[in-house]
Amino acid sequence: MREELQRKVEQSYQRAEERASLYFQSLLERVQQKSYVSILINDFKAWKHDHIRYHSVISFFSKKQKKKVSGEYRSYIKWLDEAGKLDSYLDRSLSYIYMRDLGKSLDSPETKERVRKIVESLKEYLTQERKMKEEPFSMKGLYRWAQREKVETTVIWLIDKLKRVSKQLPEGMDAEHAQRKILKIIGGVLLHEIEEIENEQVIGELRVERLTQALKMGYAYGLTYPFIDDLLDSDVLSPSEKKQYSQLIRTTLTTGTVPALGKWTQETEPLMKYIHAELREAFEAIKKQQRSTTIDEFFEQSYVFFQSQEIDRNKDLNNRNYTNEDLFIPIILKSSSSRLIVRTVLGASLDEGFGQRTFYYGIYNQLADDFSDLFDDWKAGAVTPYTYYMKYHQERPDLVNPFELYWTVISYLIHDVYHSDAKTREVILDRAINSLKRFKERVGPSKYEEVMNLFSSPHQKFNRFIQKMAARADEVDFFDKLLRDQMIAALRAERQEQNEFQNAMEEMRTRLKDALVIPDYSITEEPIHEAVNYSLAGDGKRLRPIMAWFMAVKEYNLEEAAVMPLLKSLEYMHTASLIFDDLPAQDNAPLRRGRATLHEVYNVAIAELTGLFLTQKAITEQASLTQFDAKTVLKLIRYASEMTASMCNGQAMDLESKGKTLSLEQLHILSLHKTGLAFEASLVMPAILAQAGDEEVEALKKFASHAGIAFQIKDDLLDVEGELSLLGKRIGIDAANNNATFVSVLGVTEARKAMWEHYCLAMEALEKMPRDLSFLKHFMNYIVNRDY
Repeated sequence: MREELQRKVEQSYQRAEERASLYFQSLLERVQQKSYVSILINDFKAWKHDHIRYHSVISFFSKKQKKKVSGEYRSYIKWLDEAGKLDSYLDRSLSYIYMRDLGKSLDSPETKERVRKIVESLKEYLTQERKMKEEPFSMKGLYRWAQREKVETTVIWLIDKLKRVSKQLPEGMDAEHAQRKILKIIGGVLLHEIEEIENEQVIGELRVERLTQALKMGYAYGLTYPFIDDLLDSDVLSPSEKKQYSQLIRTTLTTGTVPALGKWTQETEPLMKYIHAELREAFEAIKKQQRSTTIDEFFEQSYVFFQSQEIDRNKDLNNRNYTNEDLFIPIILKSSSSRLIVRTVLGASLDEGFGQRTFYYGIYNQLADDFSDLFDDWKAGAVTPYTYYMKYHQERPDLVNPFELYWTVISYLIHDVYHSDAKTREVILDRAINSLKRFKERVGPSKYEEVMNLFSSPHQKFNRFIQKMAARADEVDFFDKLLRDQMIAALRAERQEQNEFQNAMEEMRTRLKDALVIPDYSITEEPIHEAVNYSLAGDGKRLRPIMAWFMAVKEYNLEEAAVMPLLKSLEYMHTASLIFDDLPAQDNAPLRRGRATLHEVYNVAIAELTGLFLTQKAITEQASLTQFDAKTVLKLIRYASEMTASMCNGQAMDLESKGKTLSLEQLHILSLHKTGLAFEASLVMPAILAQAGDEEVEALKKFASHAGIAFQIKDDLLDVEGELSLLGKRIGIDAANNNATFVSVLGVTEARKAMWEHYCLAMEALEKMPRDLSFLKHFMNYIVNRDY
C-alpha cells in the first residue's frame, strides 16, 4: 500500500511537471514573438475609457480627498459610498476573488448573480452606521459571526489554537505574518465551502456540520504555512535539521503516515515536538475528511505542492546555471497547487473547470507577488525569476525577463483561458495597474523608475504606455487589498499595544508591591504587622489598582502620585476580601497567590483581624486623597463603602448557595456582586475623581458588569482546567466545597460560550463609550486568554 502511494505521488509530480513545461513553452513562444504587446495595447485602449479621467477641478479635488482617506478603512469605505463608487469597487473586488480563489469564470450567469447578491449584502453591511464604527478584524466580530452560524464551539477551539501557535513561534519568525497567513487560508477554505453550501442550498444541522469542518480543515491546511514554509525559510533550524524535517514531511506524503519525530537538538526539540504534534493532528484530520474518490487527489496535490516548494527553496542565488525552465516550472506548480489543494482538503468532488482555470492562473499571482516582494527577496538572497534576472541579466541574455512573462500571462489568461471576456479583462487589468501603483507608492518614485528601466528595457514603447496608464488610472483599487493592509496593521498594532499593556501592568505591579508595604511604625501589634505584609507580599495580579491606574493616569491625565492612595486602597480592600474568602468557615483554602493562606500560617483570629485592619487602612488611604476636592473625596468614600457592602452581600449569597443548584440568572447576580462590582469600583472611582459625566460612568458600569462575569467564568474554567503552578492556588476547590459555578451549572462547553458572550457584550459597551478606552479592550483579551 505504501509503495503504491509513493509511486502514485511521484508519477503525479512528473505529469504535473510535463503539463507545466507545455504551459511554459506556450508562454515562451509568445514572449519571443512579442505578440502580447499589441494584444494588451488593444485591451488597454478598451479598458481606459472607464479608468482614465481627463483633468478638471472636480476630479482634482476628488483625487485629493481620495488620497487623504485611502488606506483608512472606515473613512475610505465612507468616501467610496458618498462618491457613488462603492458598488463598482465591491463588484470588481468580489469578481476578482471569485476568479482567483474560487476558480470561477466571470462570464457564467451563476457567478454574475452570486457576485451581485454578495455585493448588495456587503454594501448594506459596510454602510450601516453602527458597523462603520466596528473594527473590521476583531474577536467580537468573529464570535458574533460564529453565533449566527451556530459554530461557536469550533470558533472557540480555533481561537485557542491560534493563541497557542502565536505563543510557540520562536524569535526569527514573524507572528503577525503567520497569523495572517493562517487566517487567510481559513477564509479561503471557508469561502469554497460556503459557495458549495449556497449552491446546494444546504440548511440546518448539515450546514453547521459543514461549516465546522471547513473551519477545522482551513486551520489544518493553514498550519503548513508557518510550520513548514516559514520554518524552512527561516534560520530557526540548522541546514541539517531542515533536511531532516523535509524528509519527515516527504515520508508523510509518500506513505500516508506521519513518522516518529526522531532526535533533535536540545534547543529545537521543544518547538519541534509541538509542531510535530499539531501537524500530525492536522494531517490525520484532513485524511479522515477524504472520500475514496478524493484521497488520491489530496495526496497527489499535496506532494506536487511540497516538492515544487522544496525545489524552489533549495535554489542558490550564486548558481549562475539555472535555466528558464528551472526558474519558472516550479513556480507554475507551487502557485497552482497551493490553490488546487483547497478543494482536496475539503474532500470536495473534482471540478474540471476549476482545475483548468486555477492551473493557468497561478503563475500570474506568483509573478505579481514576487514583483511586490522584489527587494525583500533580494535582501534575503532568495531565488525568484526577478532576483535571478536582476543579478544575471547582463551575462545571461537567454534569461526570460519575468516582467515580460507577467504581461504575457495576463494576455494568455484574458484571451486563451477566459475567452476574451470583457469582465475578466476589466478585472485583471485593474489588478495589474493597481499592483504597479502600490509598488511605486511603497518603494518611492526613484526606486520604481530604476526597477521599470531594468525589467521593461526591451520594450520602451510598451512600458511608456503602461506607465501612462498607471499614472492616470483611477478606480483600480480592491477591497481585499484594503482588508489585507488593515489586517496587517491591526495585528501589528494589537501585538504592540498588548505588549505595552502587559509591560505597563508589570511595571505598575512592581511599583505597587513596594508602595503597599506597611511600615512597622504604623502598627503597634507585631503579629498583625507581619500578617498584613505577608498577605500583601504574595504574587497577586493587582488587577484592580492597575485598572484604576490606567483610568486615572492614562485616560483622565491625573497625577500618579495624587491617585496612589486610591490604588493602594483598592488592593487593601481586595486582599482583605481574599483573607475572609479563604477562612475555614468560607472556602477553607490552603493556598493563595502561590503561598499558604494567612490562617494556615498564623491562625483564624489573626487572619480575621488582618482583614479588618486592611479594610480600615483602605479608608485611611481614600481619606488621604488631599489633592482633590473634599466633596469629591467624600463622594468616592461613600461609593466605596456602598460597593463594599454589596460585595459582602455577594459573598454571603455565595456561602448560602453551597450545595444548592443555582439558575444562570442567580449566578450572574452572584458574579456581579463578587467580581463585577470590584471591577466597577476600579473604573468608577477614578472617574469620580476626574468628575466624569453620568453617561460615561453608566457606560463604565455596564462594561464592568460583563467584564466581571467573564472574569468569573474564566476563574471557574481554570478551577477545572488550570495548572497549580500558574494559578498559585489549589485546583478543584469549587467542586470540593460543593460551590455552584458556571461550569457546574452549564458544563465546560457552554461556560466557554457564556464567557465569550459576555466578552462581546463588554466590547460592545466599550464601542458606546464617549472616549476611546483601548486599554479596556486589552484588559478583556487578558481576561479570556489568561492562564492564571
